[in-house]
Amino acid sequence: MSIRVLVVDDHAIVRSGLRRVLDAEPDIETVSEAENAERAVFEAMEHKPDIVLMDVVMPGKSGIEGLPALLQAVPSVQVLILSMQDDPRYVREAFEAGASGYVLKEAADTDVITAVRAVAAGERYVHPALGARLLAAEVAERKRAEADPLSEREREVLRLLALGHTNQEIAKLLYISVRTAETHRAHIMQKLRLSSRAELVRYALAEGLLEEPEPSGQ
Repeated sequence: MSIRVLVVDDHAIVRSGLRRVLDAEPDIETVSEAENAERAVFEAMEHKPDIVLMDVVMPGKSGIEGLPALLQAVPSVQVLILSMQDDPRYVREAFEAGASGYVLKEAADTDVITAVRAVAAGERYVHPALGARLLAAEVAERKRAEADPLSEREREVLRLLALGHTNQEIAKLLYISVRTAETHRAHIMQKLRLSSRAELVRYALAEGLLEEPEPSGQ
């Protein structure tokens, strides 16, 4: 039984090339093509592919942005992202959005075939060239989290709180809702195990946060 694939890319020549590579394999069949993420949903609903091989950068929604709608329309489908982006952040975003694999466009034809078969078998696939970089990025992120438990946005909120700004003022300065500002404040107090504004100010002073320039509300 063949692995049924839907190819999604905004360039016809890329779709044609991928179709030739896939259809040359005895166990893989290209059942349809789509030029954007929105069209991919309709094609997937009609043809019920096993795998959607989808580009990231396309007109309208990107491949990653289009993933939720695609998976909602056809929950059984597995999505393999095909991208020129070799930044580990894109890989994480793809998997968080529901992708099952990530392969680089510069990959050899054999890598694409390997990725399709792996994802069809229920495995997760990350292009080998990205695997080590992704692992290194995760290790570095864990080390940063251990050294500083606050996110960049939480550090911004902490600094503004220490400077005496209200939640409403912080929301305006950072272009976020008041509720989001309140949530950030609660997370900061919890992560740092602080119980008062005085403790918060002392922490901000110790970290040198009050020396940073204040964001403009303009």
